[in-house]
Amino acid sequence: MEHITYQLEEDLAILTLNRPEVANGFHIPMCEEILEALTLAEEDPAVHFVLINANGKVFSVGGDLVEMKRAVDEDDIPSLTKIAELVNTISYKIKQIAKPVLMEVDGAVAGAAANMAVAADFCLATDKAKFIQAFVGVGLAPDAGGIHLLSRSIGVTRAAQLAMTGEALNAEKALEWGLVYRVSEADKLDKTREQLLKKLRRGSSNSYAAIKKLIWESQFKDWQDYATLELNLQESLAQTEDFKEGVRAHSERRRPKFTGK
Repeated sequence: MEHITYQLEEDLAILTLNRPEVANGFHIPMCEEILEALTLAEEDPAVHFVLINANGKVFSVGGDLVEMKRAVDEDDIPSLTKIAELVNTISYKIKQIAKPVLMEVDGAVAGAAANMAVAADFCLATDKAKFIQAFVGVGLAPDAGGIHLLSRSIGVTRAAQLAMTGEALNAEKALEWGLVYRVSEADKLDKTREQLLKKLRRGSSNSYAAIKKLIWESQFKDWQDYATLELNLQESLAQTEDFKEGVRAHSERRRPKFTGK
């Protein structure tokens, strides 16, 4: 794998985002590798737990804005649609896999990455982590199952407010709202993770699989209908002048001037 690393430590599969030069922005190859790694972890009977983390100073800025700029300049809407489809599938896979999924985050956790963090069963954050629904800043709506996940996690009103304002949610507030399991200083994150794994290893993998199945059936079994709507809306938004203006404004480090076109 070129854009992530995948390794096993006893019963733990560790998937590490490894594009720090672009703040771990998602593009098609990286998304495909993430799905491949999740499938490996799911199918390996020696793996009981999955950990997703990242190299670099930030967990992820979400979509790779350099790639978005290229797609806008070349009118390559299909590639943008493909990324939207893949990040939704990643969140779906995290919820579906019958093993506890942990995520460790630091710095910016933006866009699709923020919604994948909601999809995880346990999000462990440093005190410097910030969760950002960055989509509105470039004329898009949340992807990676964002509204589906957020509205069930923190309520419809809070989900709408985060999505519409793009305001950053700091780690302490995310903990208060229930998006994060634990917050620690960066140099204590490993210890926090090991404490959680020690607790989880006392339990039965049969129980965890059943719990995840029950959660899916009670909250997320309409995911595919939602995913179709999310993808259709993102494809429509990606063709608007507002989206093109949002991407160009970000590239030029200025505030976008949206017109509703």
